[in-house]
Amino acid sequence: MQPIYVEALIDAPIEQVWRATQEPGEHRRWDVRFGRIDPVPGSTPARFRYATTVFPGLTVAGWGIHAGERRRPDGTRTSALRFGSDDPRSLIATGTGYWRYLPGPHGVRFLTGYSYAPRWGPLGRLADLAFRPAFRWATAWSFDRLRLWLAHGIPPERARANAIREVTLRAVAVTAAGAAAGAAGRIPATVALVAAATAAWFLPPHPHTPAARRCRRRPADRLAARPPTLLGEL
Repeated sequence: MQPIYVEALIDAPIEQVWRATQEPGEHRRWDVRFGRIDPVPGSTPARFRYATTVFPGLTVAGWGIHAGERRRPDGTRTSALRFGSDDPRSLIATGTGYWRYLPGPHGVRFLTGYSYAPRWGPLGRLADLAFRPAFRWATAWSFDRLRLWLAHGIPPERARANAIREVTLRAVAVTAAGAAAGAAGRIPATVALVAAATAAWFLPPHPHTPAARRCRRRPADRLAARPPTLLGEL
């Protein structure tokens, strides 16, 4: 399976980006993939447990182990980890990933690369064809939510409310447009709905609403794409 890669440019000091991503209490505020992130006290290397709601009524738990971190003289930082779940309901069995922080003149390039092995055999690999793109989208949406928080002062909770409001308004607009076109009798209502939904999809999001499309999904250079050697030491 192709690894997931997401990158966001955040106009904020690297220490601020590091703190918001490394401290569990801050991390779970902006990352939609996790409902809870709880450190395991006294664990060496540092371990944590997480819980995430896959869909309403289904919450799965998992674990993570920090493989370590490295800081280079040019200011670049890398944090590696191993993660997985012992819950048989979880599609993810085990995985590895890294966060990299690349400071530059326009802010910090905050990026991640990770992959995982699905369980459930052939059925799991089939389910992953839909799950992996959704997980990539959730990662990118969360990274843009973090960017809005650190670069523009929009708390994650407000950004989520902005997203819900915008989705609701677009849905209402699409329904109203389809109903109006259908009532006028110029084109079939189904065609009108599809056209309105397509237009709503391609309209740019509000600047204060998180959007996965703002994040890079492919590495721009070899340094960004190369997994840290720490992963080989897990």
